[in-house]
Amino acid sequence: MTNPRPGHGYMHCPKFSWGKIRSLNAQRHLEGAQEEPALEAPVGMELGMEPALEGALGLEPALEQIQEQNPGLTPPLVLPPGVGLIHVRGLGHSDTLHFLLCNSGAPTLLMVHTYSTHSTVQVDWSAFINHNLSGSLRVEPQTSVRYSRALVFTKVWEYDDVNNIADPKHMAKSSFYPPYELQNFTWSKPEITVNQSDHIVTLCGREETESFLNGSICLQFSVFESVGRDEVRPNLRHNANSSQLRVWLDGVTPRGSNSRYALEFQSVVDSGFRERVFDSSLIDDEYKPYFFQMSQWVSFPVNGDNAWGYNQWKPVAYRTATPAFEEATPCKHSELVFVDQIPQSALVQAYFIKDPHTYGLNVSFGTAGDPVFYKATKYLSWTVLMGLGEPLGNSFYMVRIAFIPTGIVILLIFFMVQKCVCNKRTSCSSGYQRVPNH
Repeated sequence: MTNPRPGHGYMHCPKFSWGKIRSLNAQRHLEGAQEEPALEAPVGMELGMEPALEGALGLEPALEQIQEQNPGLTPPLVLPPGVGLIHVRGLGHSDTLHFLLCNSGAPTLLMVHTYSTHSTVQVDWSAFINHNLSGSLRVEPQTSVRYSRALVFTKVWEYDDVNNIADPKHMAKSSFYPPYELQNFTWSKPEITVNQSDHIVTLCGREETESFLNGSICLQFSVFESVGRDEVRPNLRHNANSSQLRVWLDGVTPRGSNSRYALEFQSVVDSGFRERVFDSSLIDDEYKPYFFQMSQWVSFPVNGDNAWGYNQWKPVAYRTATPAFEEATPCKHSELVFVDQIPQSALVQAYFIKDPHTYGLNVSFGTAGDPVFYKATKYLSWTVLMGLGEPLGNSFYMVRIAFIPTGIVILLIFFMVQKCVCNKRTSCSSGYQRVPNH
């Protein structure tokens, strides 16, 4: 494929519950090895309410949950150092929602929704490890799969913003440094932590270059058991049908004194779906008493309008490891473009075998005139949701907005009634009539 130059094109229910992440191999060891049931040029820089799933997807409330690492992998087969496959499964009355995170090749989060309570992830580990990827990972029974979508982190772009315009679209090609290809990074072993409310997996990677000598790029994947908000800014709202990814650059040595960065993402979806990106203005009266922007990247059927899956983020990033309002910086996304080949992701190449559609965009950070460049803190973080159904938030706030005109009408009626009563009283007492003497 011939990619455009940098700055043009892309640079964008029922509740499921999630259980504790566990090592499948460790579990088998504890259970006496008992078998489990089968359960090149820039592409892009040149380049409150719960989702209405009952009607759209027919999901039902969850009853059971399973999480596992490297499902079905047994000795003597072993994955390369640092590579891992995390599987999270939410089981409902008649359907299942799967999330899979893998860092073999470009790091990827895959979401699969099935109309079966018995759907399981099956991996041909011998083929997967030996890069005979096509068809080596599948969800069975395959006839139960309703919807599949993957989000792939493909590149980190760096450019020298000498004129401080913070807009890759209007930068000269010569301003861009060679991109960091995340498929070539060396990743640490997935770090798994579990607390009472969510389950977190952290992956950190680096390249054998001077820029990453003391730096890394990290992805933190979270799933949630209920509706709520992340405790860390930007406090994205989530539910049990969504997962969250936080991405950060930490300690990377910039290649220029005025370096800014952008992340390139690709979405891979079944061929019967198309995608678009748009921005919405919402009222967040719980956290910010004013209108704010929310960016939405949605996937919907070719012959329909209802979203079946989405990514959602606030157009803000943070320049310190402890996000604070004072350290916030704006971000913006490019236009969404169609990509004519799938990304270099082992998970995507193993799962999607029927000519999926691939889309891509970039998210760039900073604002024109901002004197603070990456070198000031050597830190940058950004957060995105990936979920099933309609994006969170729209109707939740529209319900509240709907009360505004209703309240105004009630107040007007109240004042009109009060005025009429006052006028009547005034007219009754304005004319004095002498009481006749009898």
